[in-house]
Amino acid sequence: MSWRISFYSAELQEEILRLPAGFVARFLRYAERMEIYGPDLGMPHTRAMGDGLFELRLKAAEGIARVFYCTLVGRRIVMLHQFVKKSEKTPLKELRLGRSRMKEVKDAQHSESL
Repeated sequence: MSWRISFYSAELQEEILRLPAGFVARFLRYAERMEIYGPDLGMPHTRAMGDGLFELRLKAAEGIARVFYCTLVGRRIVMLHQFVKKSEKTPLKELRLGRSRMKEVKDAQHSESL
């Protein structure tokens, strides 16, 4: 059984597809692998950020980008937030937004199951 990928919003999906071509190519390649093999592709492609949040690590000629995602029951992967890295450390603002969106989608899933 394969995994299904969805996006926090249509705007996020558009943002990802508007990234420079190298990032988009990597994203599409990794997303395809995630649909087959699941959310943990291992380093250097994916990394656990703790508490159920993961990052998809996109490295291309244009630089480095990240896409935060989480998993839900039913073999679902939800892309939550993207950003282009400008420094070695993940900015706290970006991490907080990823965690906030993860909480939102997980709370919504919990409400649906009641």
